[in-house]
Amino acid sequence: MKMPQAVANLPGQVREELTHRLRRNERAFREEDVQVVERPLLKRAVGASALGNCMEWFDFGVYSYLAATVGKVFFPGASPGVQLISSFATFAAAFVVRPLGGLVFGPLGDRIGRQKVLATTMIMMALGTFSIGLIPSYATIGIAAPVLLLLARMVQGFSTGGEYGGATTFVAEYSPDRRRGFLSSWLDFGTFVGYALGSALVTVLHLLLTDDQMLSWGWRLPFLIAGPLGVIGLYMRLKLEESPAFQQQLDEHEKSLAQKSAGSEFRTILRNHWRPLLICMGIVLLYNVTNYMLTGYLPTYQTETLDRSSGFADVLVLIGMVWIVLLITFLGRLSDHVGRRPLYAVGAAAMIVLAVPGFWLLKSDGTVAPVFGMLLLSTLLACFAAPSAATLPALFPTAVRYAAMGIGFNFAVAAFGGTTPLFTEALVNATGNDLVPAYYLMVAGAIGLLTVRFLPESAQVPLHGSRPMVGSRTERQELITTSEKLYDFAKERSASR
Repeated sequence: MKMPQAVANLPGQVREELTHRLRRNERAFREEDVQVVERPLLKRAVGASALGNCMEWFDFGVYSYLAATVGKVFFPGASPGVQLISSFATFAAAFVVRPLGGLVFGPLGDRIGRQKVLATTMIMMALGTFSIGLIPSYATIGIAAPVLLLLARMVQGFSTGGEYGGATTFVAEYSPDRRRGFLSSWLDFGTFVGYALGSALVTVLHLLLTDDQMLSWGWRLPFLIAGPLGVIGLYMRLKLEESPAFQQQLDEHEKSLAQKSAGSEFRTILRNHWRPLLICMGIVLLYNVTNYMLTGYLPTYQTETLDRSSGFADVLVLIGMVWIVLLITFLGRLSDHVGRRPLYAVGAAAMIVLAVPGFWLLKSDGTVAPVFGMLLLSTLLACFAAPSAATLPALFPTAVRYAAMGIGFNFAVAAFGGTTPLFTEALVNATGNDLVPAYYLMVAGAIGLLTVRFLPESAQVPLHGSRPMVGSRTERQELITTSEKLYDFAKERSASR
């Protein structure tokens, strides 16, 4: 029995999922079975989410670029090494409360909607960041200064606990199945634009101000910018409509799950979805150890371990962030065609092999070799960042997606991502080996490669608990026609057996 060409052209994972749905429905798709996302609505949803994410991560990332300065302002009596570790410990504290934010905002996102929660996280992040810029120094109010800094960082962390899981869920649920990798990659495009803007601003301040001016008042400026940015981001997110998947809520197959999980969502997730939860945490570890090594630790690594100027260090990291911004949507589109798993696998394997050479280049004298090393490591990070916003939400059904992302993403980031600068700096100080960061990345690459082995391929596959999503009525008709051929083919094959 020959397979129809339209069916043969489907990727294997798509053919398998559609066959499962057709058998369950006992018929081919009809118009009401396929969700069409109007192009203007899709553009506004993706654009506003990416811009909001840019503002959110500008706020969150500024602290890492100013870690050495913050250490001098809030921990002046300590040695330079202890100042750094104390500053990074405060950095890590924000990640300790991230799981709590995920536990609070995740179920809310599944109950009251993604858009309302994302508006809340936007304003909380802006307030937390803005308040850091207003905290008096240790010289002015003593021990109260680092205590207030810690509290502000915890507000940031609590906010972020509901941000990435919600934003990825929102964009993934808006995106047509065929283009989910490309459209979702714009979310992390916004993340790294935010990082790049924070890095650029700090770089300009270091170039324009003296060290005394930076310590006195210059370090406050990036934090104070968070206020007006937060107002803009809040306005944009309040203008968004709820995602089609949430409006539709659940298909018939998932309604029983929603009813059962209404009073005990976390227990349901841990009992029924522990395998995708572990896969989510493995992918997040790979992505975020690399992410915070480059964005959170490398600026300080260069100034304190390699004795380079802060200007050179900031420019080098900025080059890496701009390179990721240029690559990320291309790699997101690539993941729609070749799959998410190959992109992760190649990146993780390359990390194991290239982490040490990358740091050798970073340590080299001159300018060309360090820039090349930064571009190498940034390319690996882009391989993990580009498919993540499409891959992680696809692991879970609509009924528990936001909450499951809140658990898996935030616990992994808290345990492994946000602690990366702290652990790495402590290990470098303890061992005196400036290649420790490379070894740390190699371990993350090995864990990531193992995780990819169990990762289901989700490229072009409809989300669990949602109707197939298409970008036009023409695509809907094509899918209906293909489903008719696939249903007939599957029925004939079953009869022939």
